[in-house]
Amino acid sequence: MFKPFSAMILAAGYGKRMLSLTRKIPKPLVKVNSIPLLKNSIDFLYKIGCKKIVINTHYKHNLIYEFIQEFSINYNIKISNEKNILDTAGGVKNAMRLFDDENIIVTNGDVFWKKENETDVVNLINNFISKEECRLLLVEKEKAYGLINKVGDFSLNNNLVKRWKVGDRVLYYSGLQMISLNILNNFSLRKFSFNDVWDFQIKKNALYGKLMLSSLYHIGDENGLKAAINSNT
Repeated sequence: MFKPFSAMILAAGYGKRMLSLTRKIPKPLVKVNSIPLLKNSIDFLYKIGCKKIVINTHYKHNLIYEFIQEFSINYNIKISNEKNILDTAGGVKNAMRLFDDENIIVTNGDVFWKKENETDVVNLINNFISKEECRLLLVEKEKAYGLINKVGDFSLNNNLVKRWKVGDRVLYYSGLQMISLNILNNFSLRKFSFNDVWDFQIKKNALYGKLMLSSLYHIGDENGLKAAINSNT
């Protein structure tokens, strides 16, 4: 059963690892088998119960703005344009005024979501409680396409997340999390990363995680794009 929620898609970055494509368009408009990444994210989120989406923009803002105008009549979508790029957490903090909900989904704009991911994300939303403040969706190396780091991002033990250490199972951050917006008020900086937020939570022994059962397709570079394209053929 779907629980209504709001979400933010991070779409302000430069996409520097895909310059052959992103010189002319922002990475969220790169297509996987004719479907722009941004449309894929919007359709995926609304299909599982999203009621409002905020998208932050900076690089080639006008192209994303024009793209959203084409189909936003069917969706409740707001744009938060950053004149100066604010990094991931700074971008969300800057857009807090646009949300009615305290708890929201935040997702990177370079994930290609598939139907098999629906259950993982829905379970993350349905099982989240405000006192957790932040819960990350993590993915095992073997199920992560387009993520090729030899070291992991995090370790997971009894739902608690720590930074990865040598010997730990290799787990990556999927690019999606659920947060209570209030935790961003712990930071006075205007520009800051979610890595700062996660380290703050880890010090409190209060960063939570959920492991995906499905596979993840991350479009971080052209190899990731090829993997996503081939997965649909």
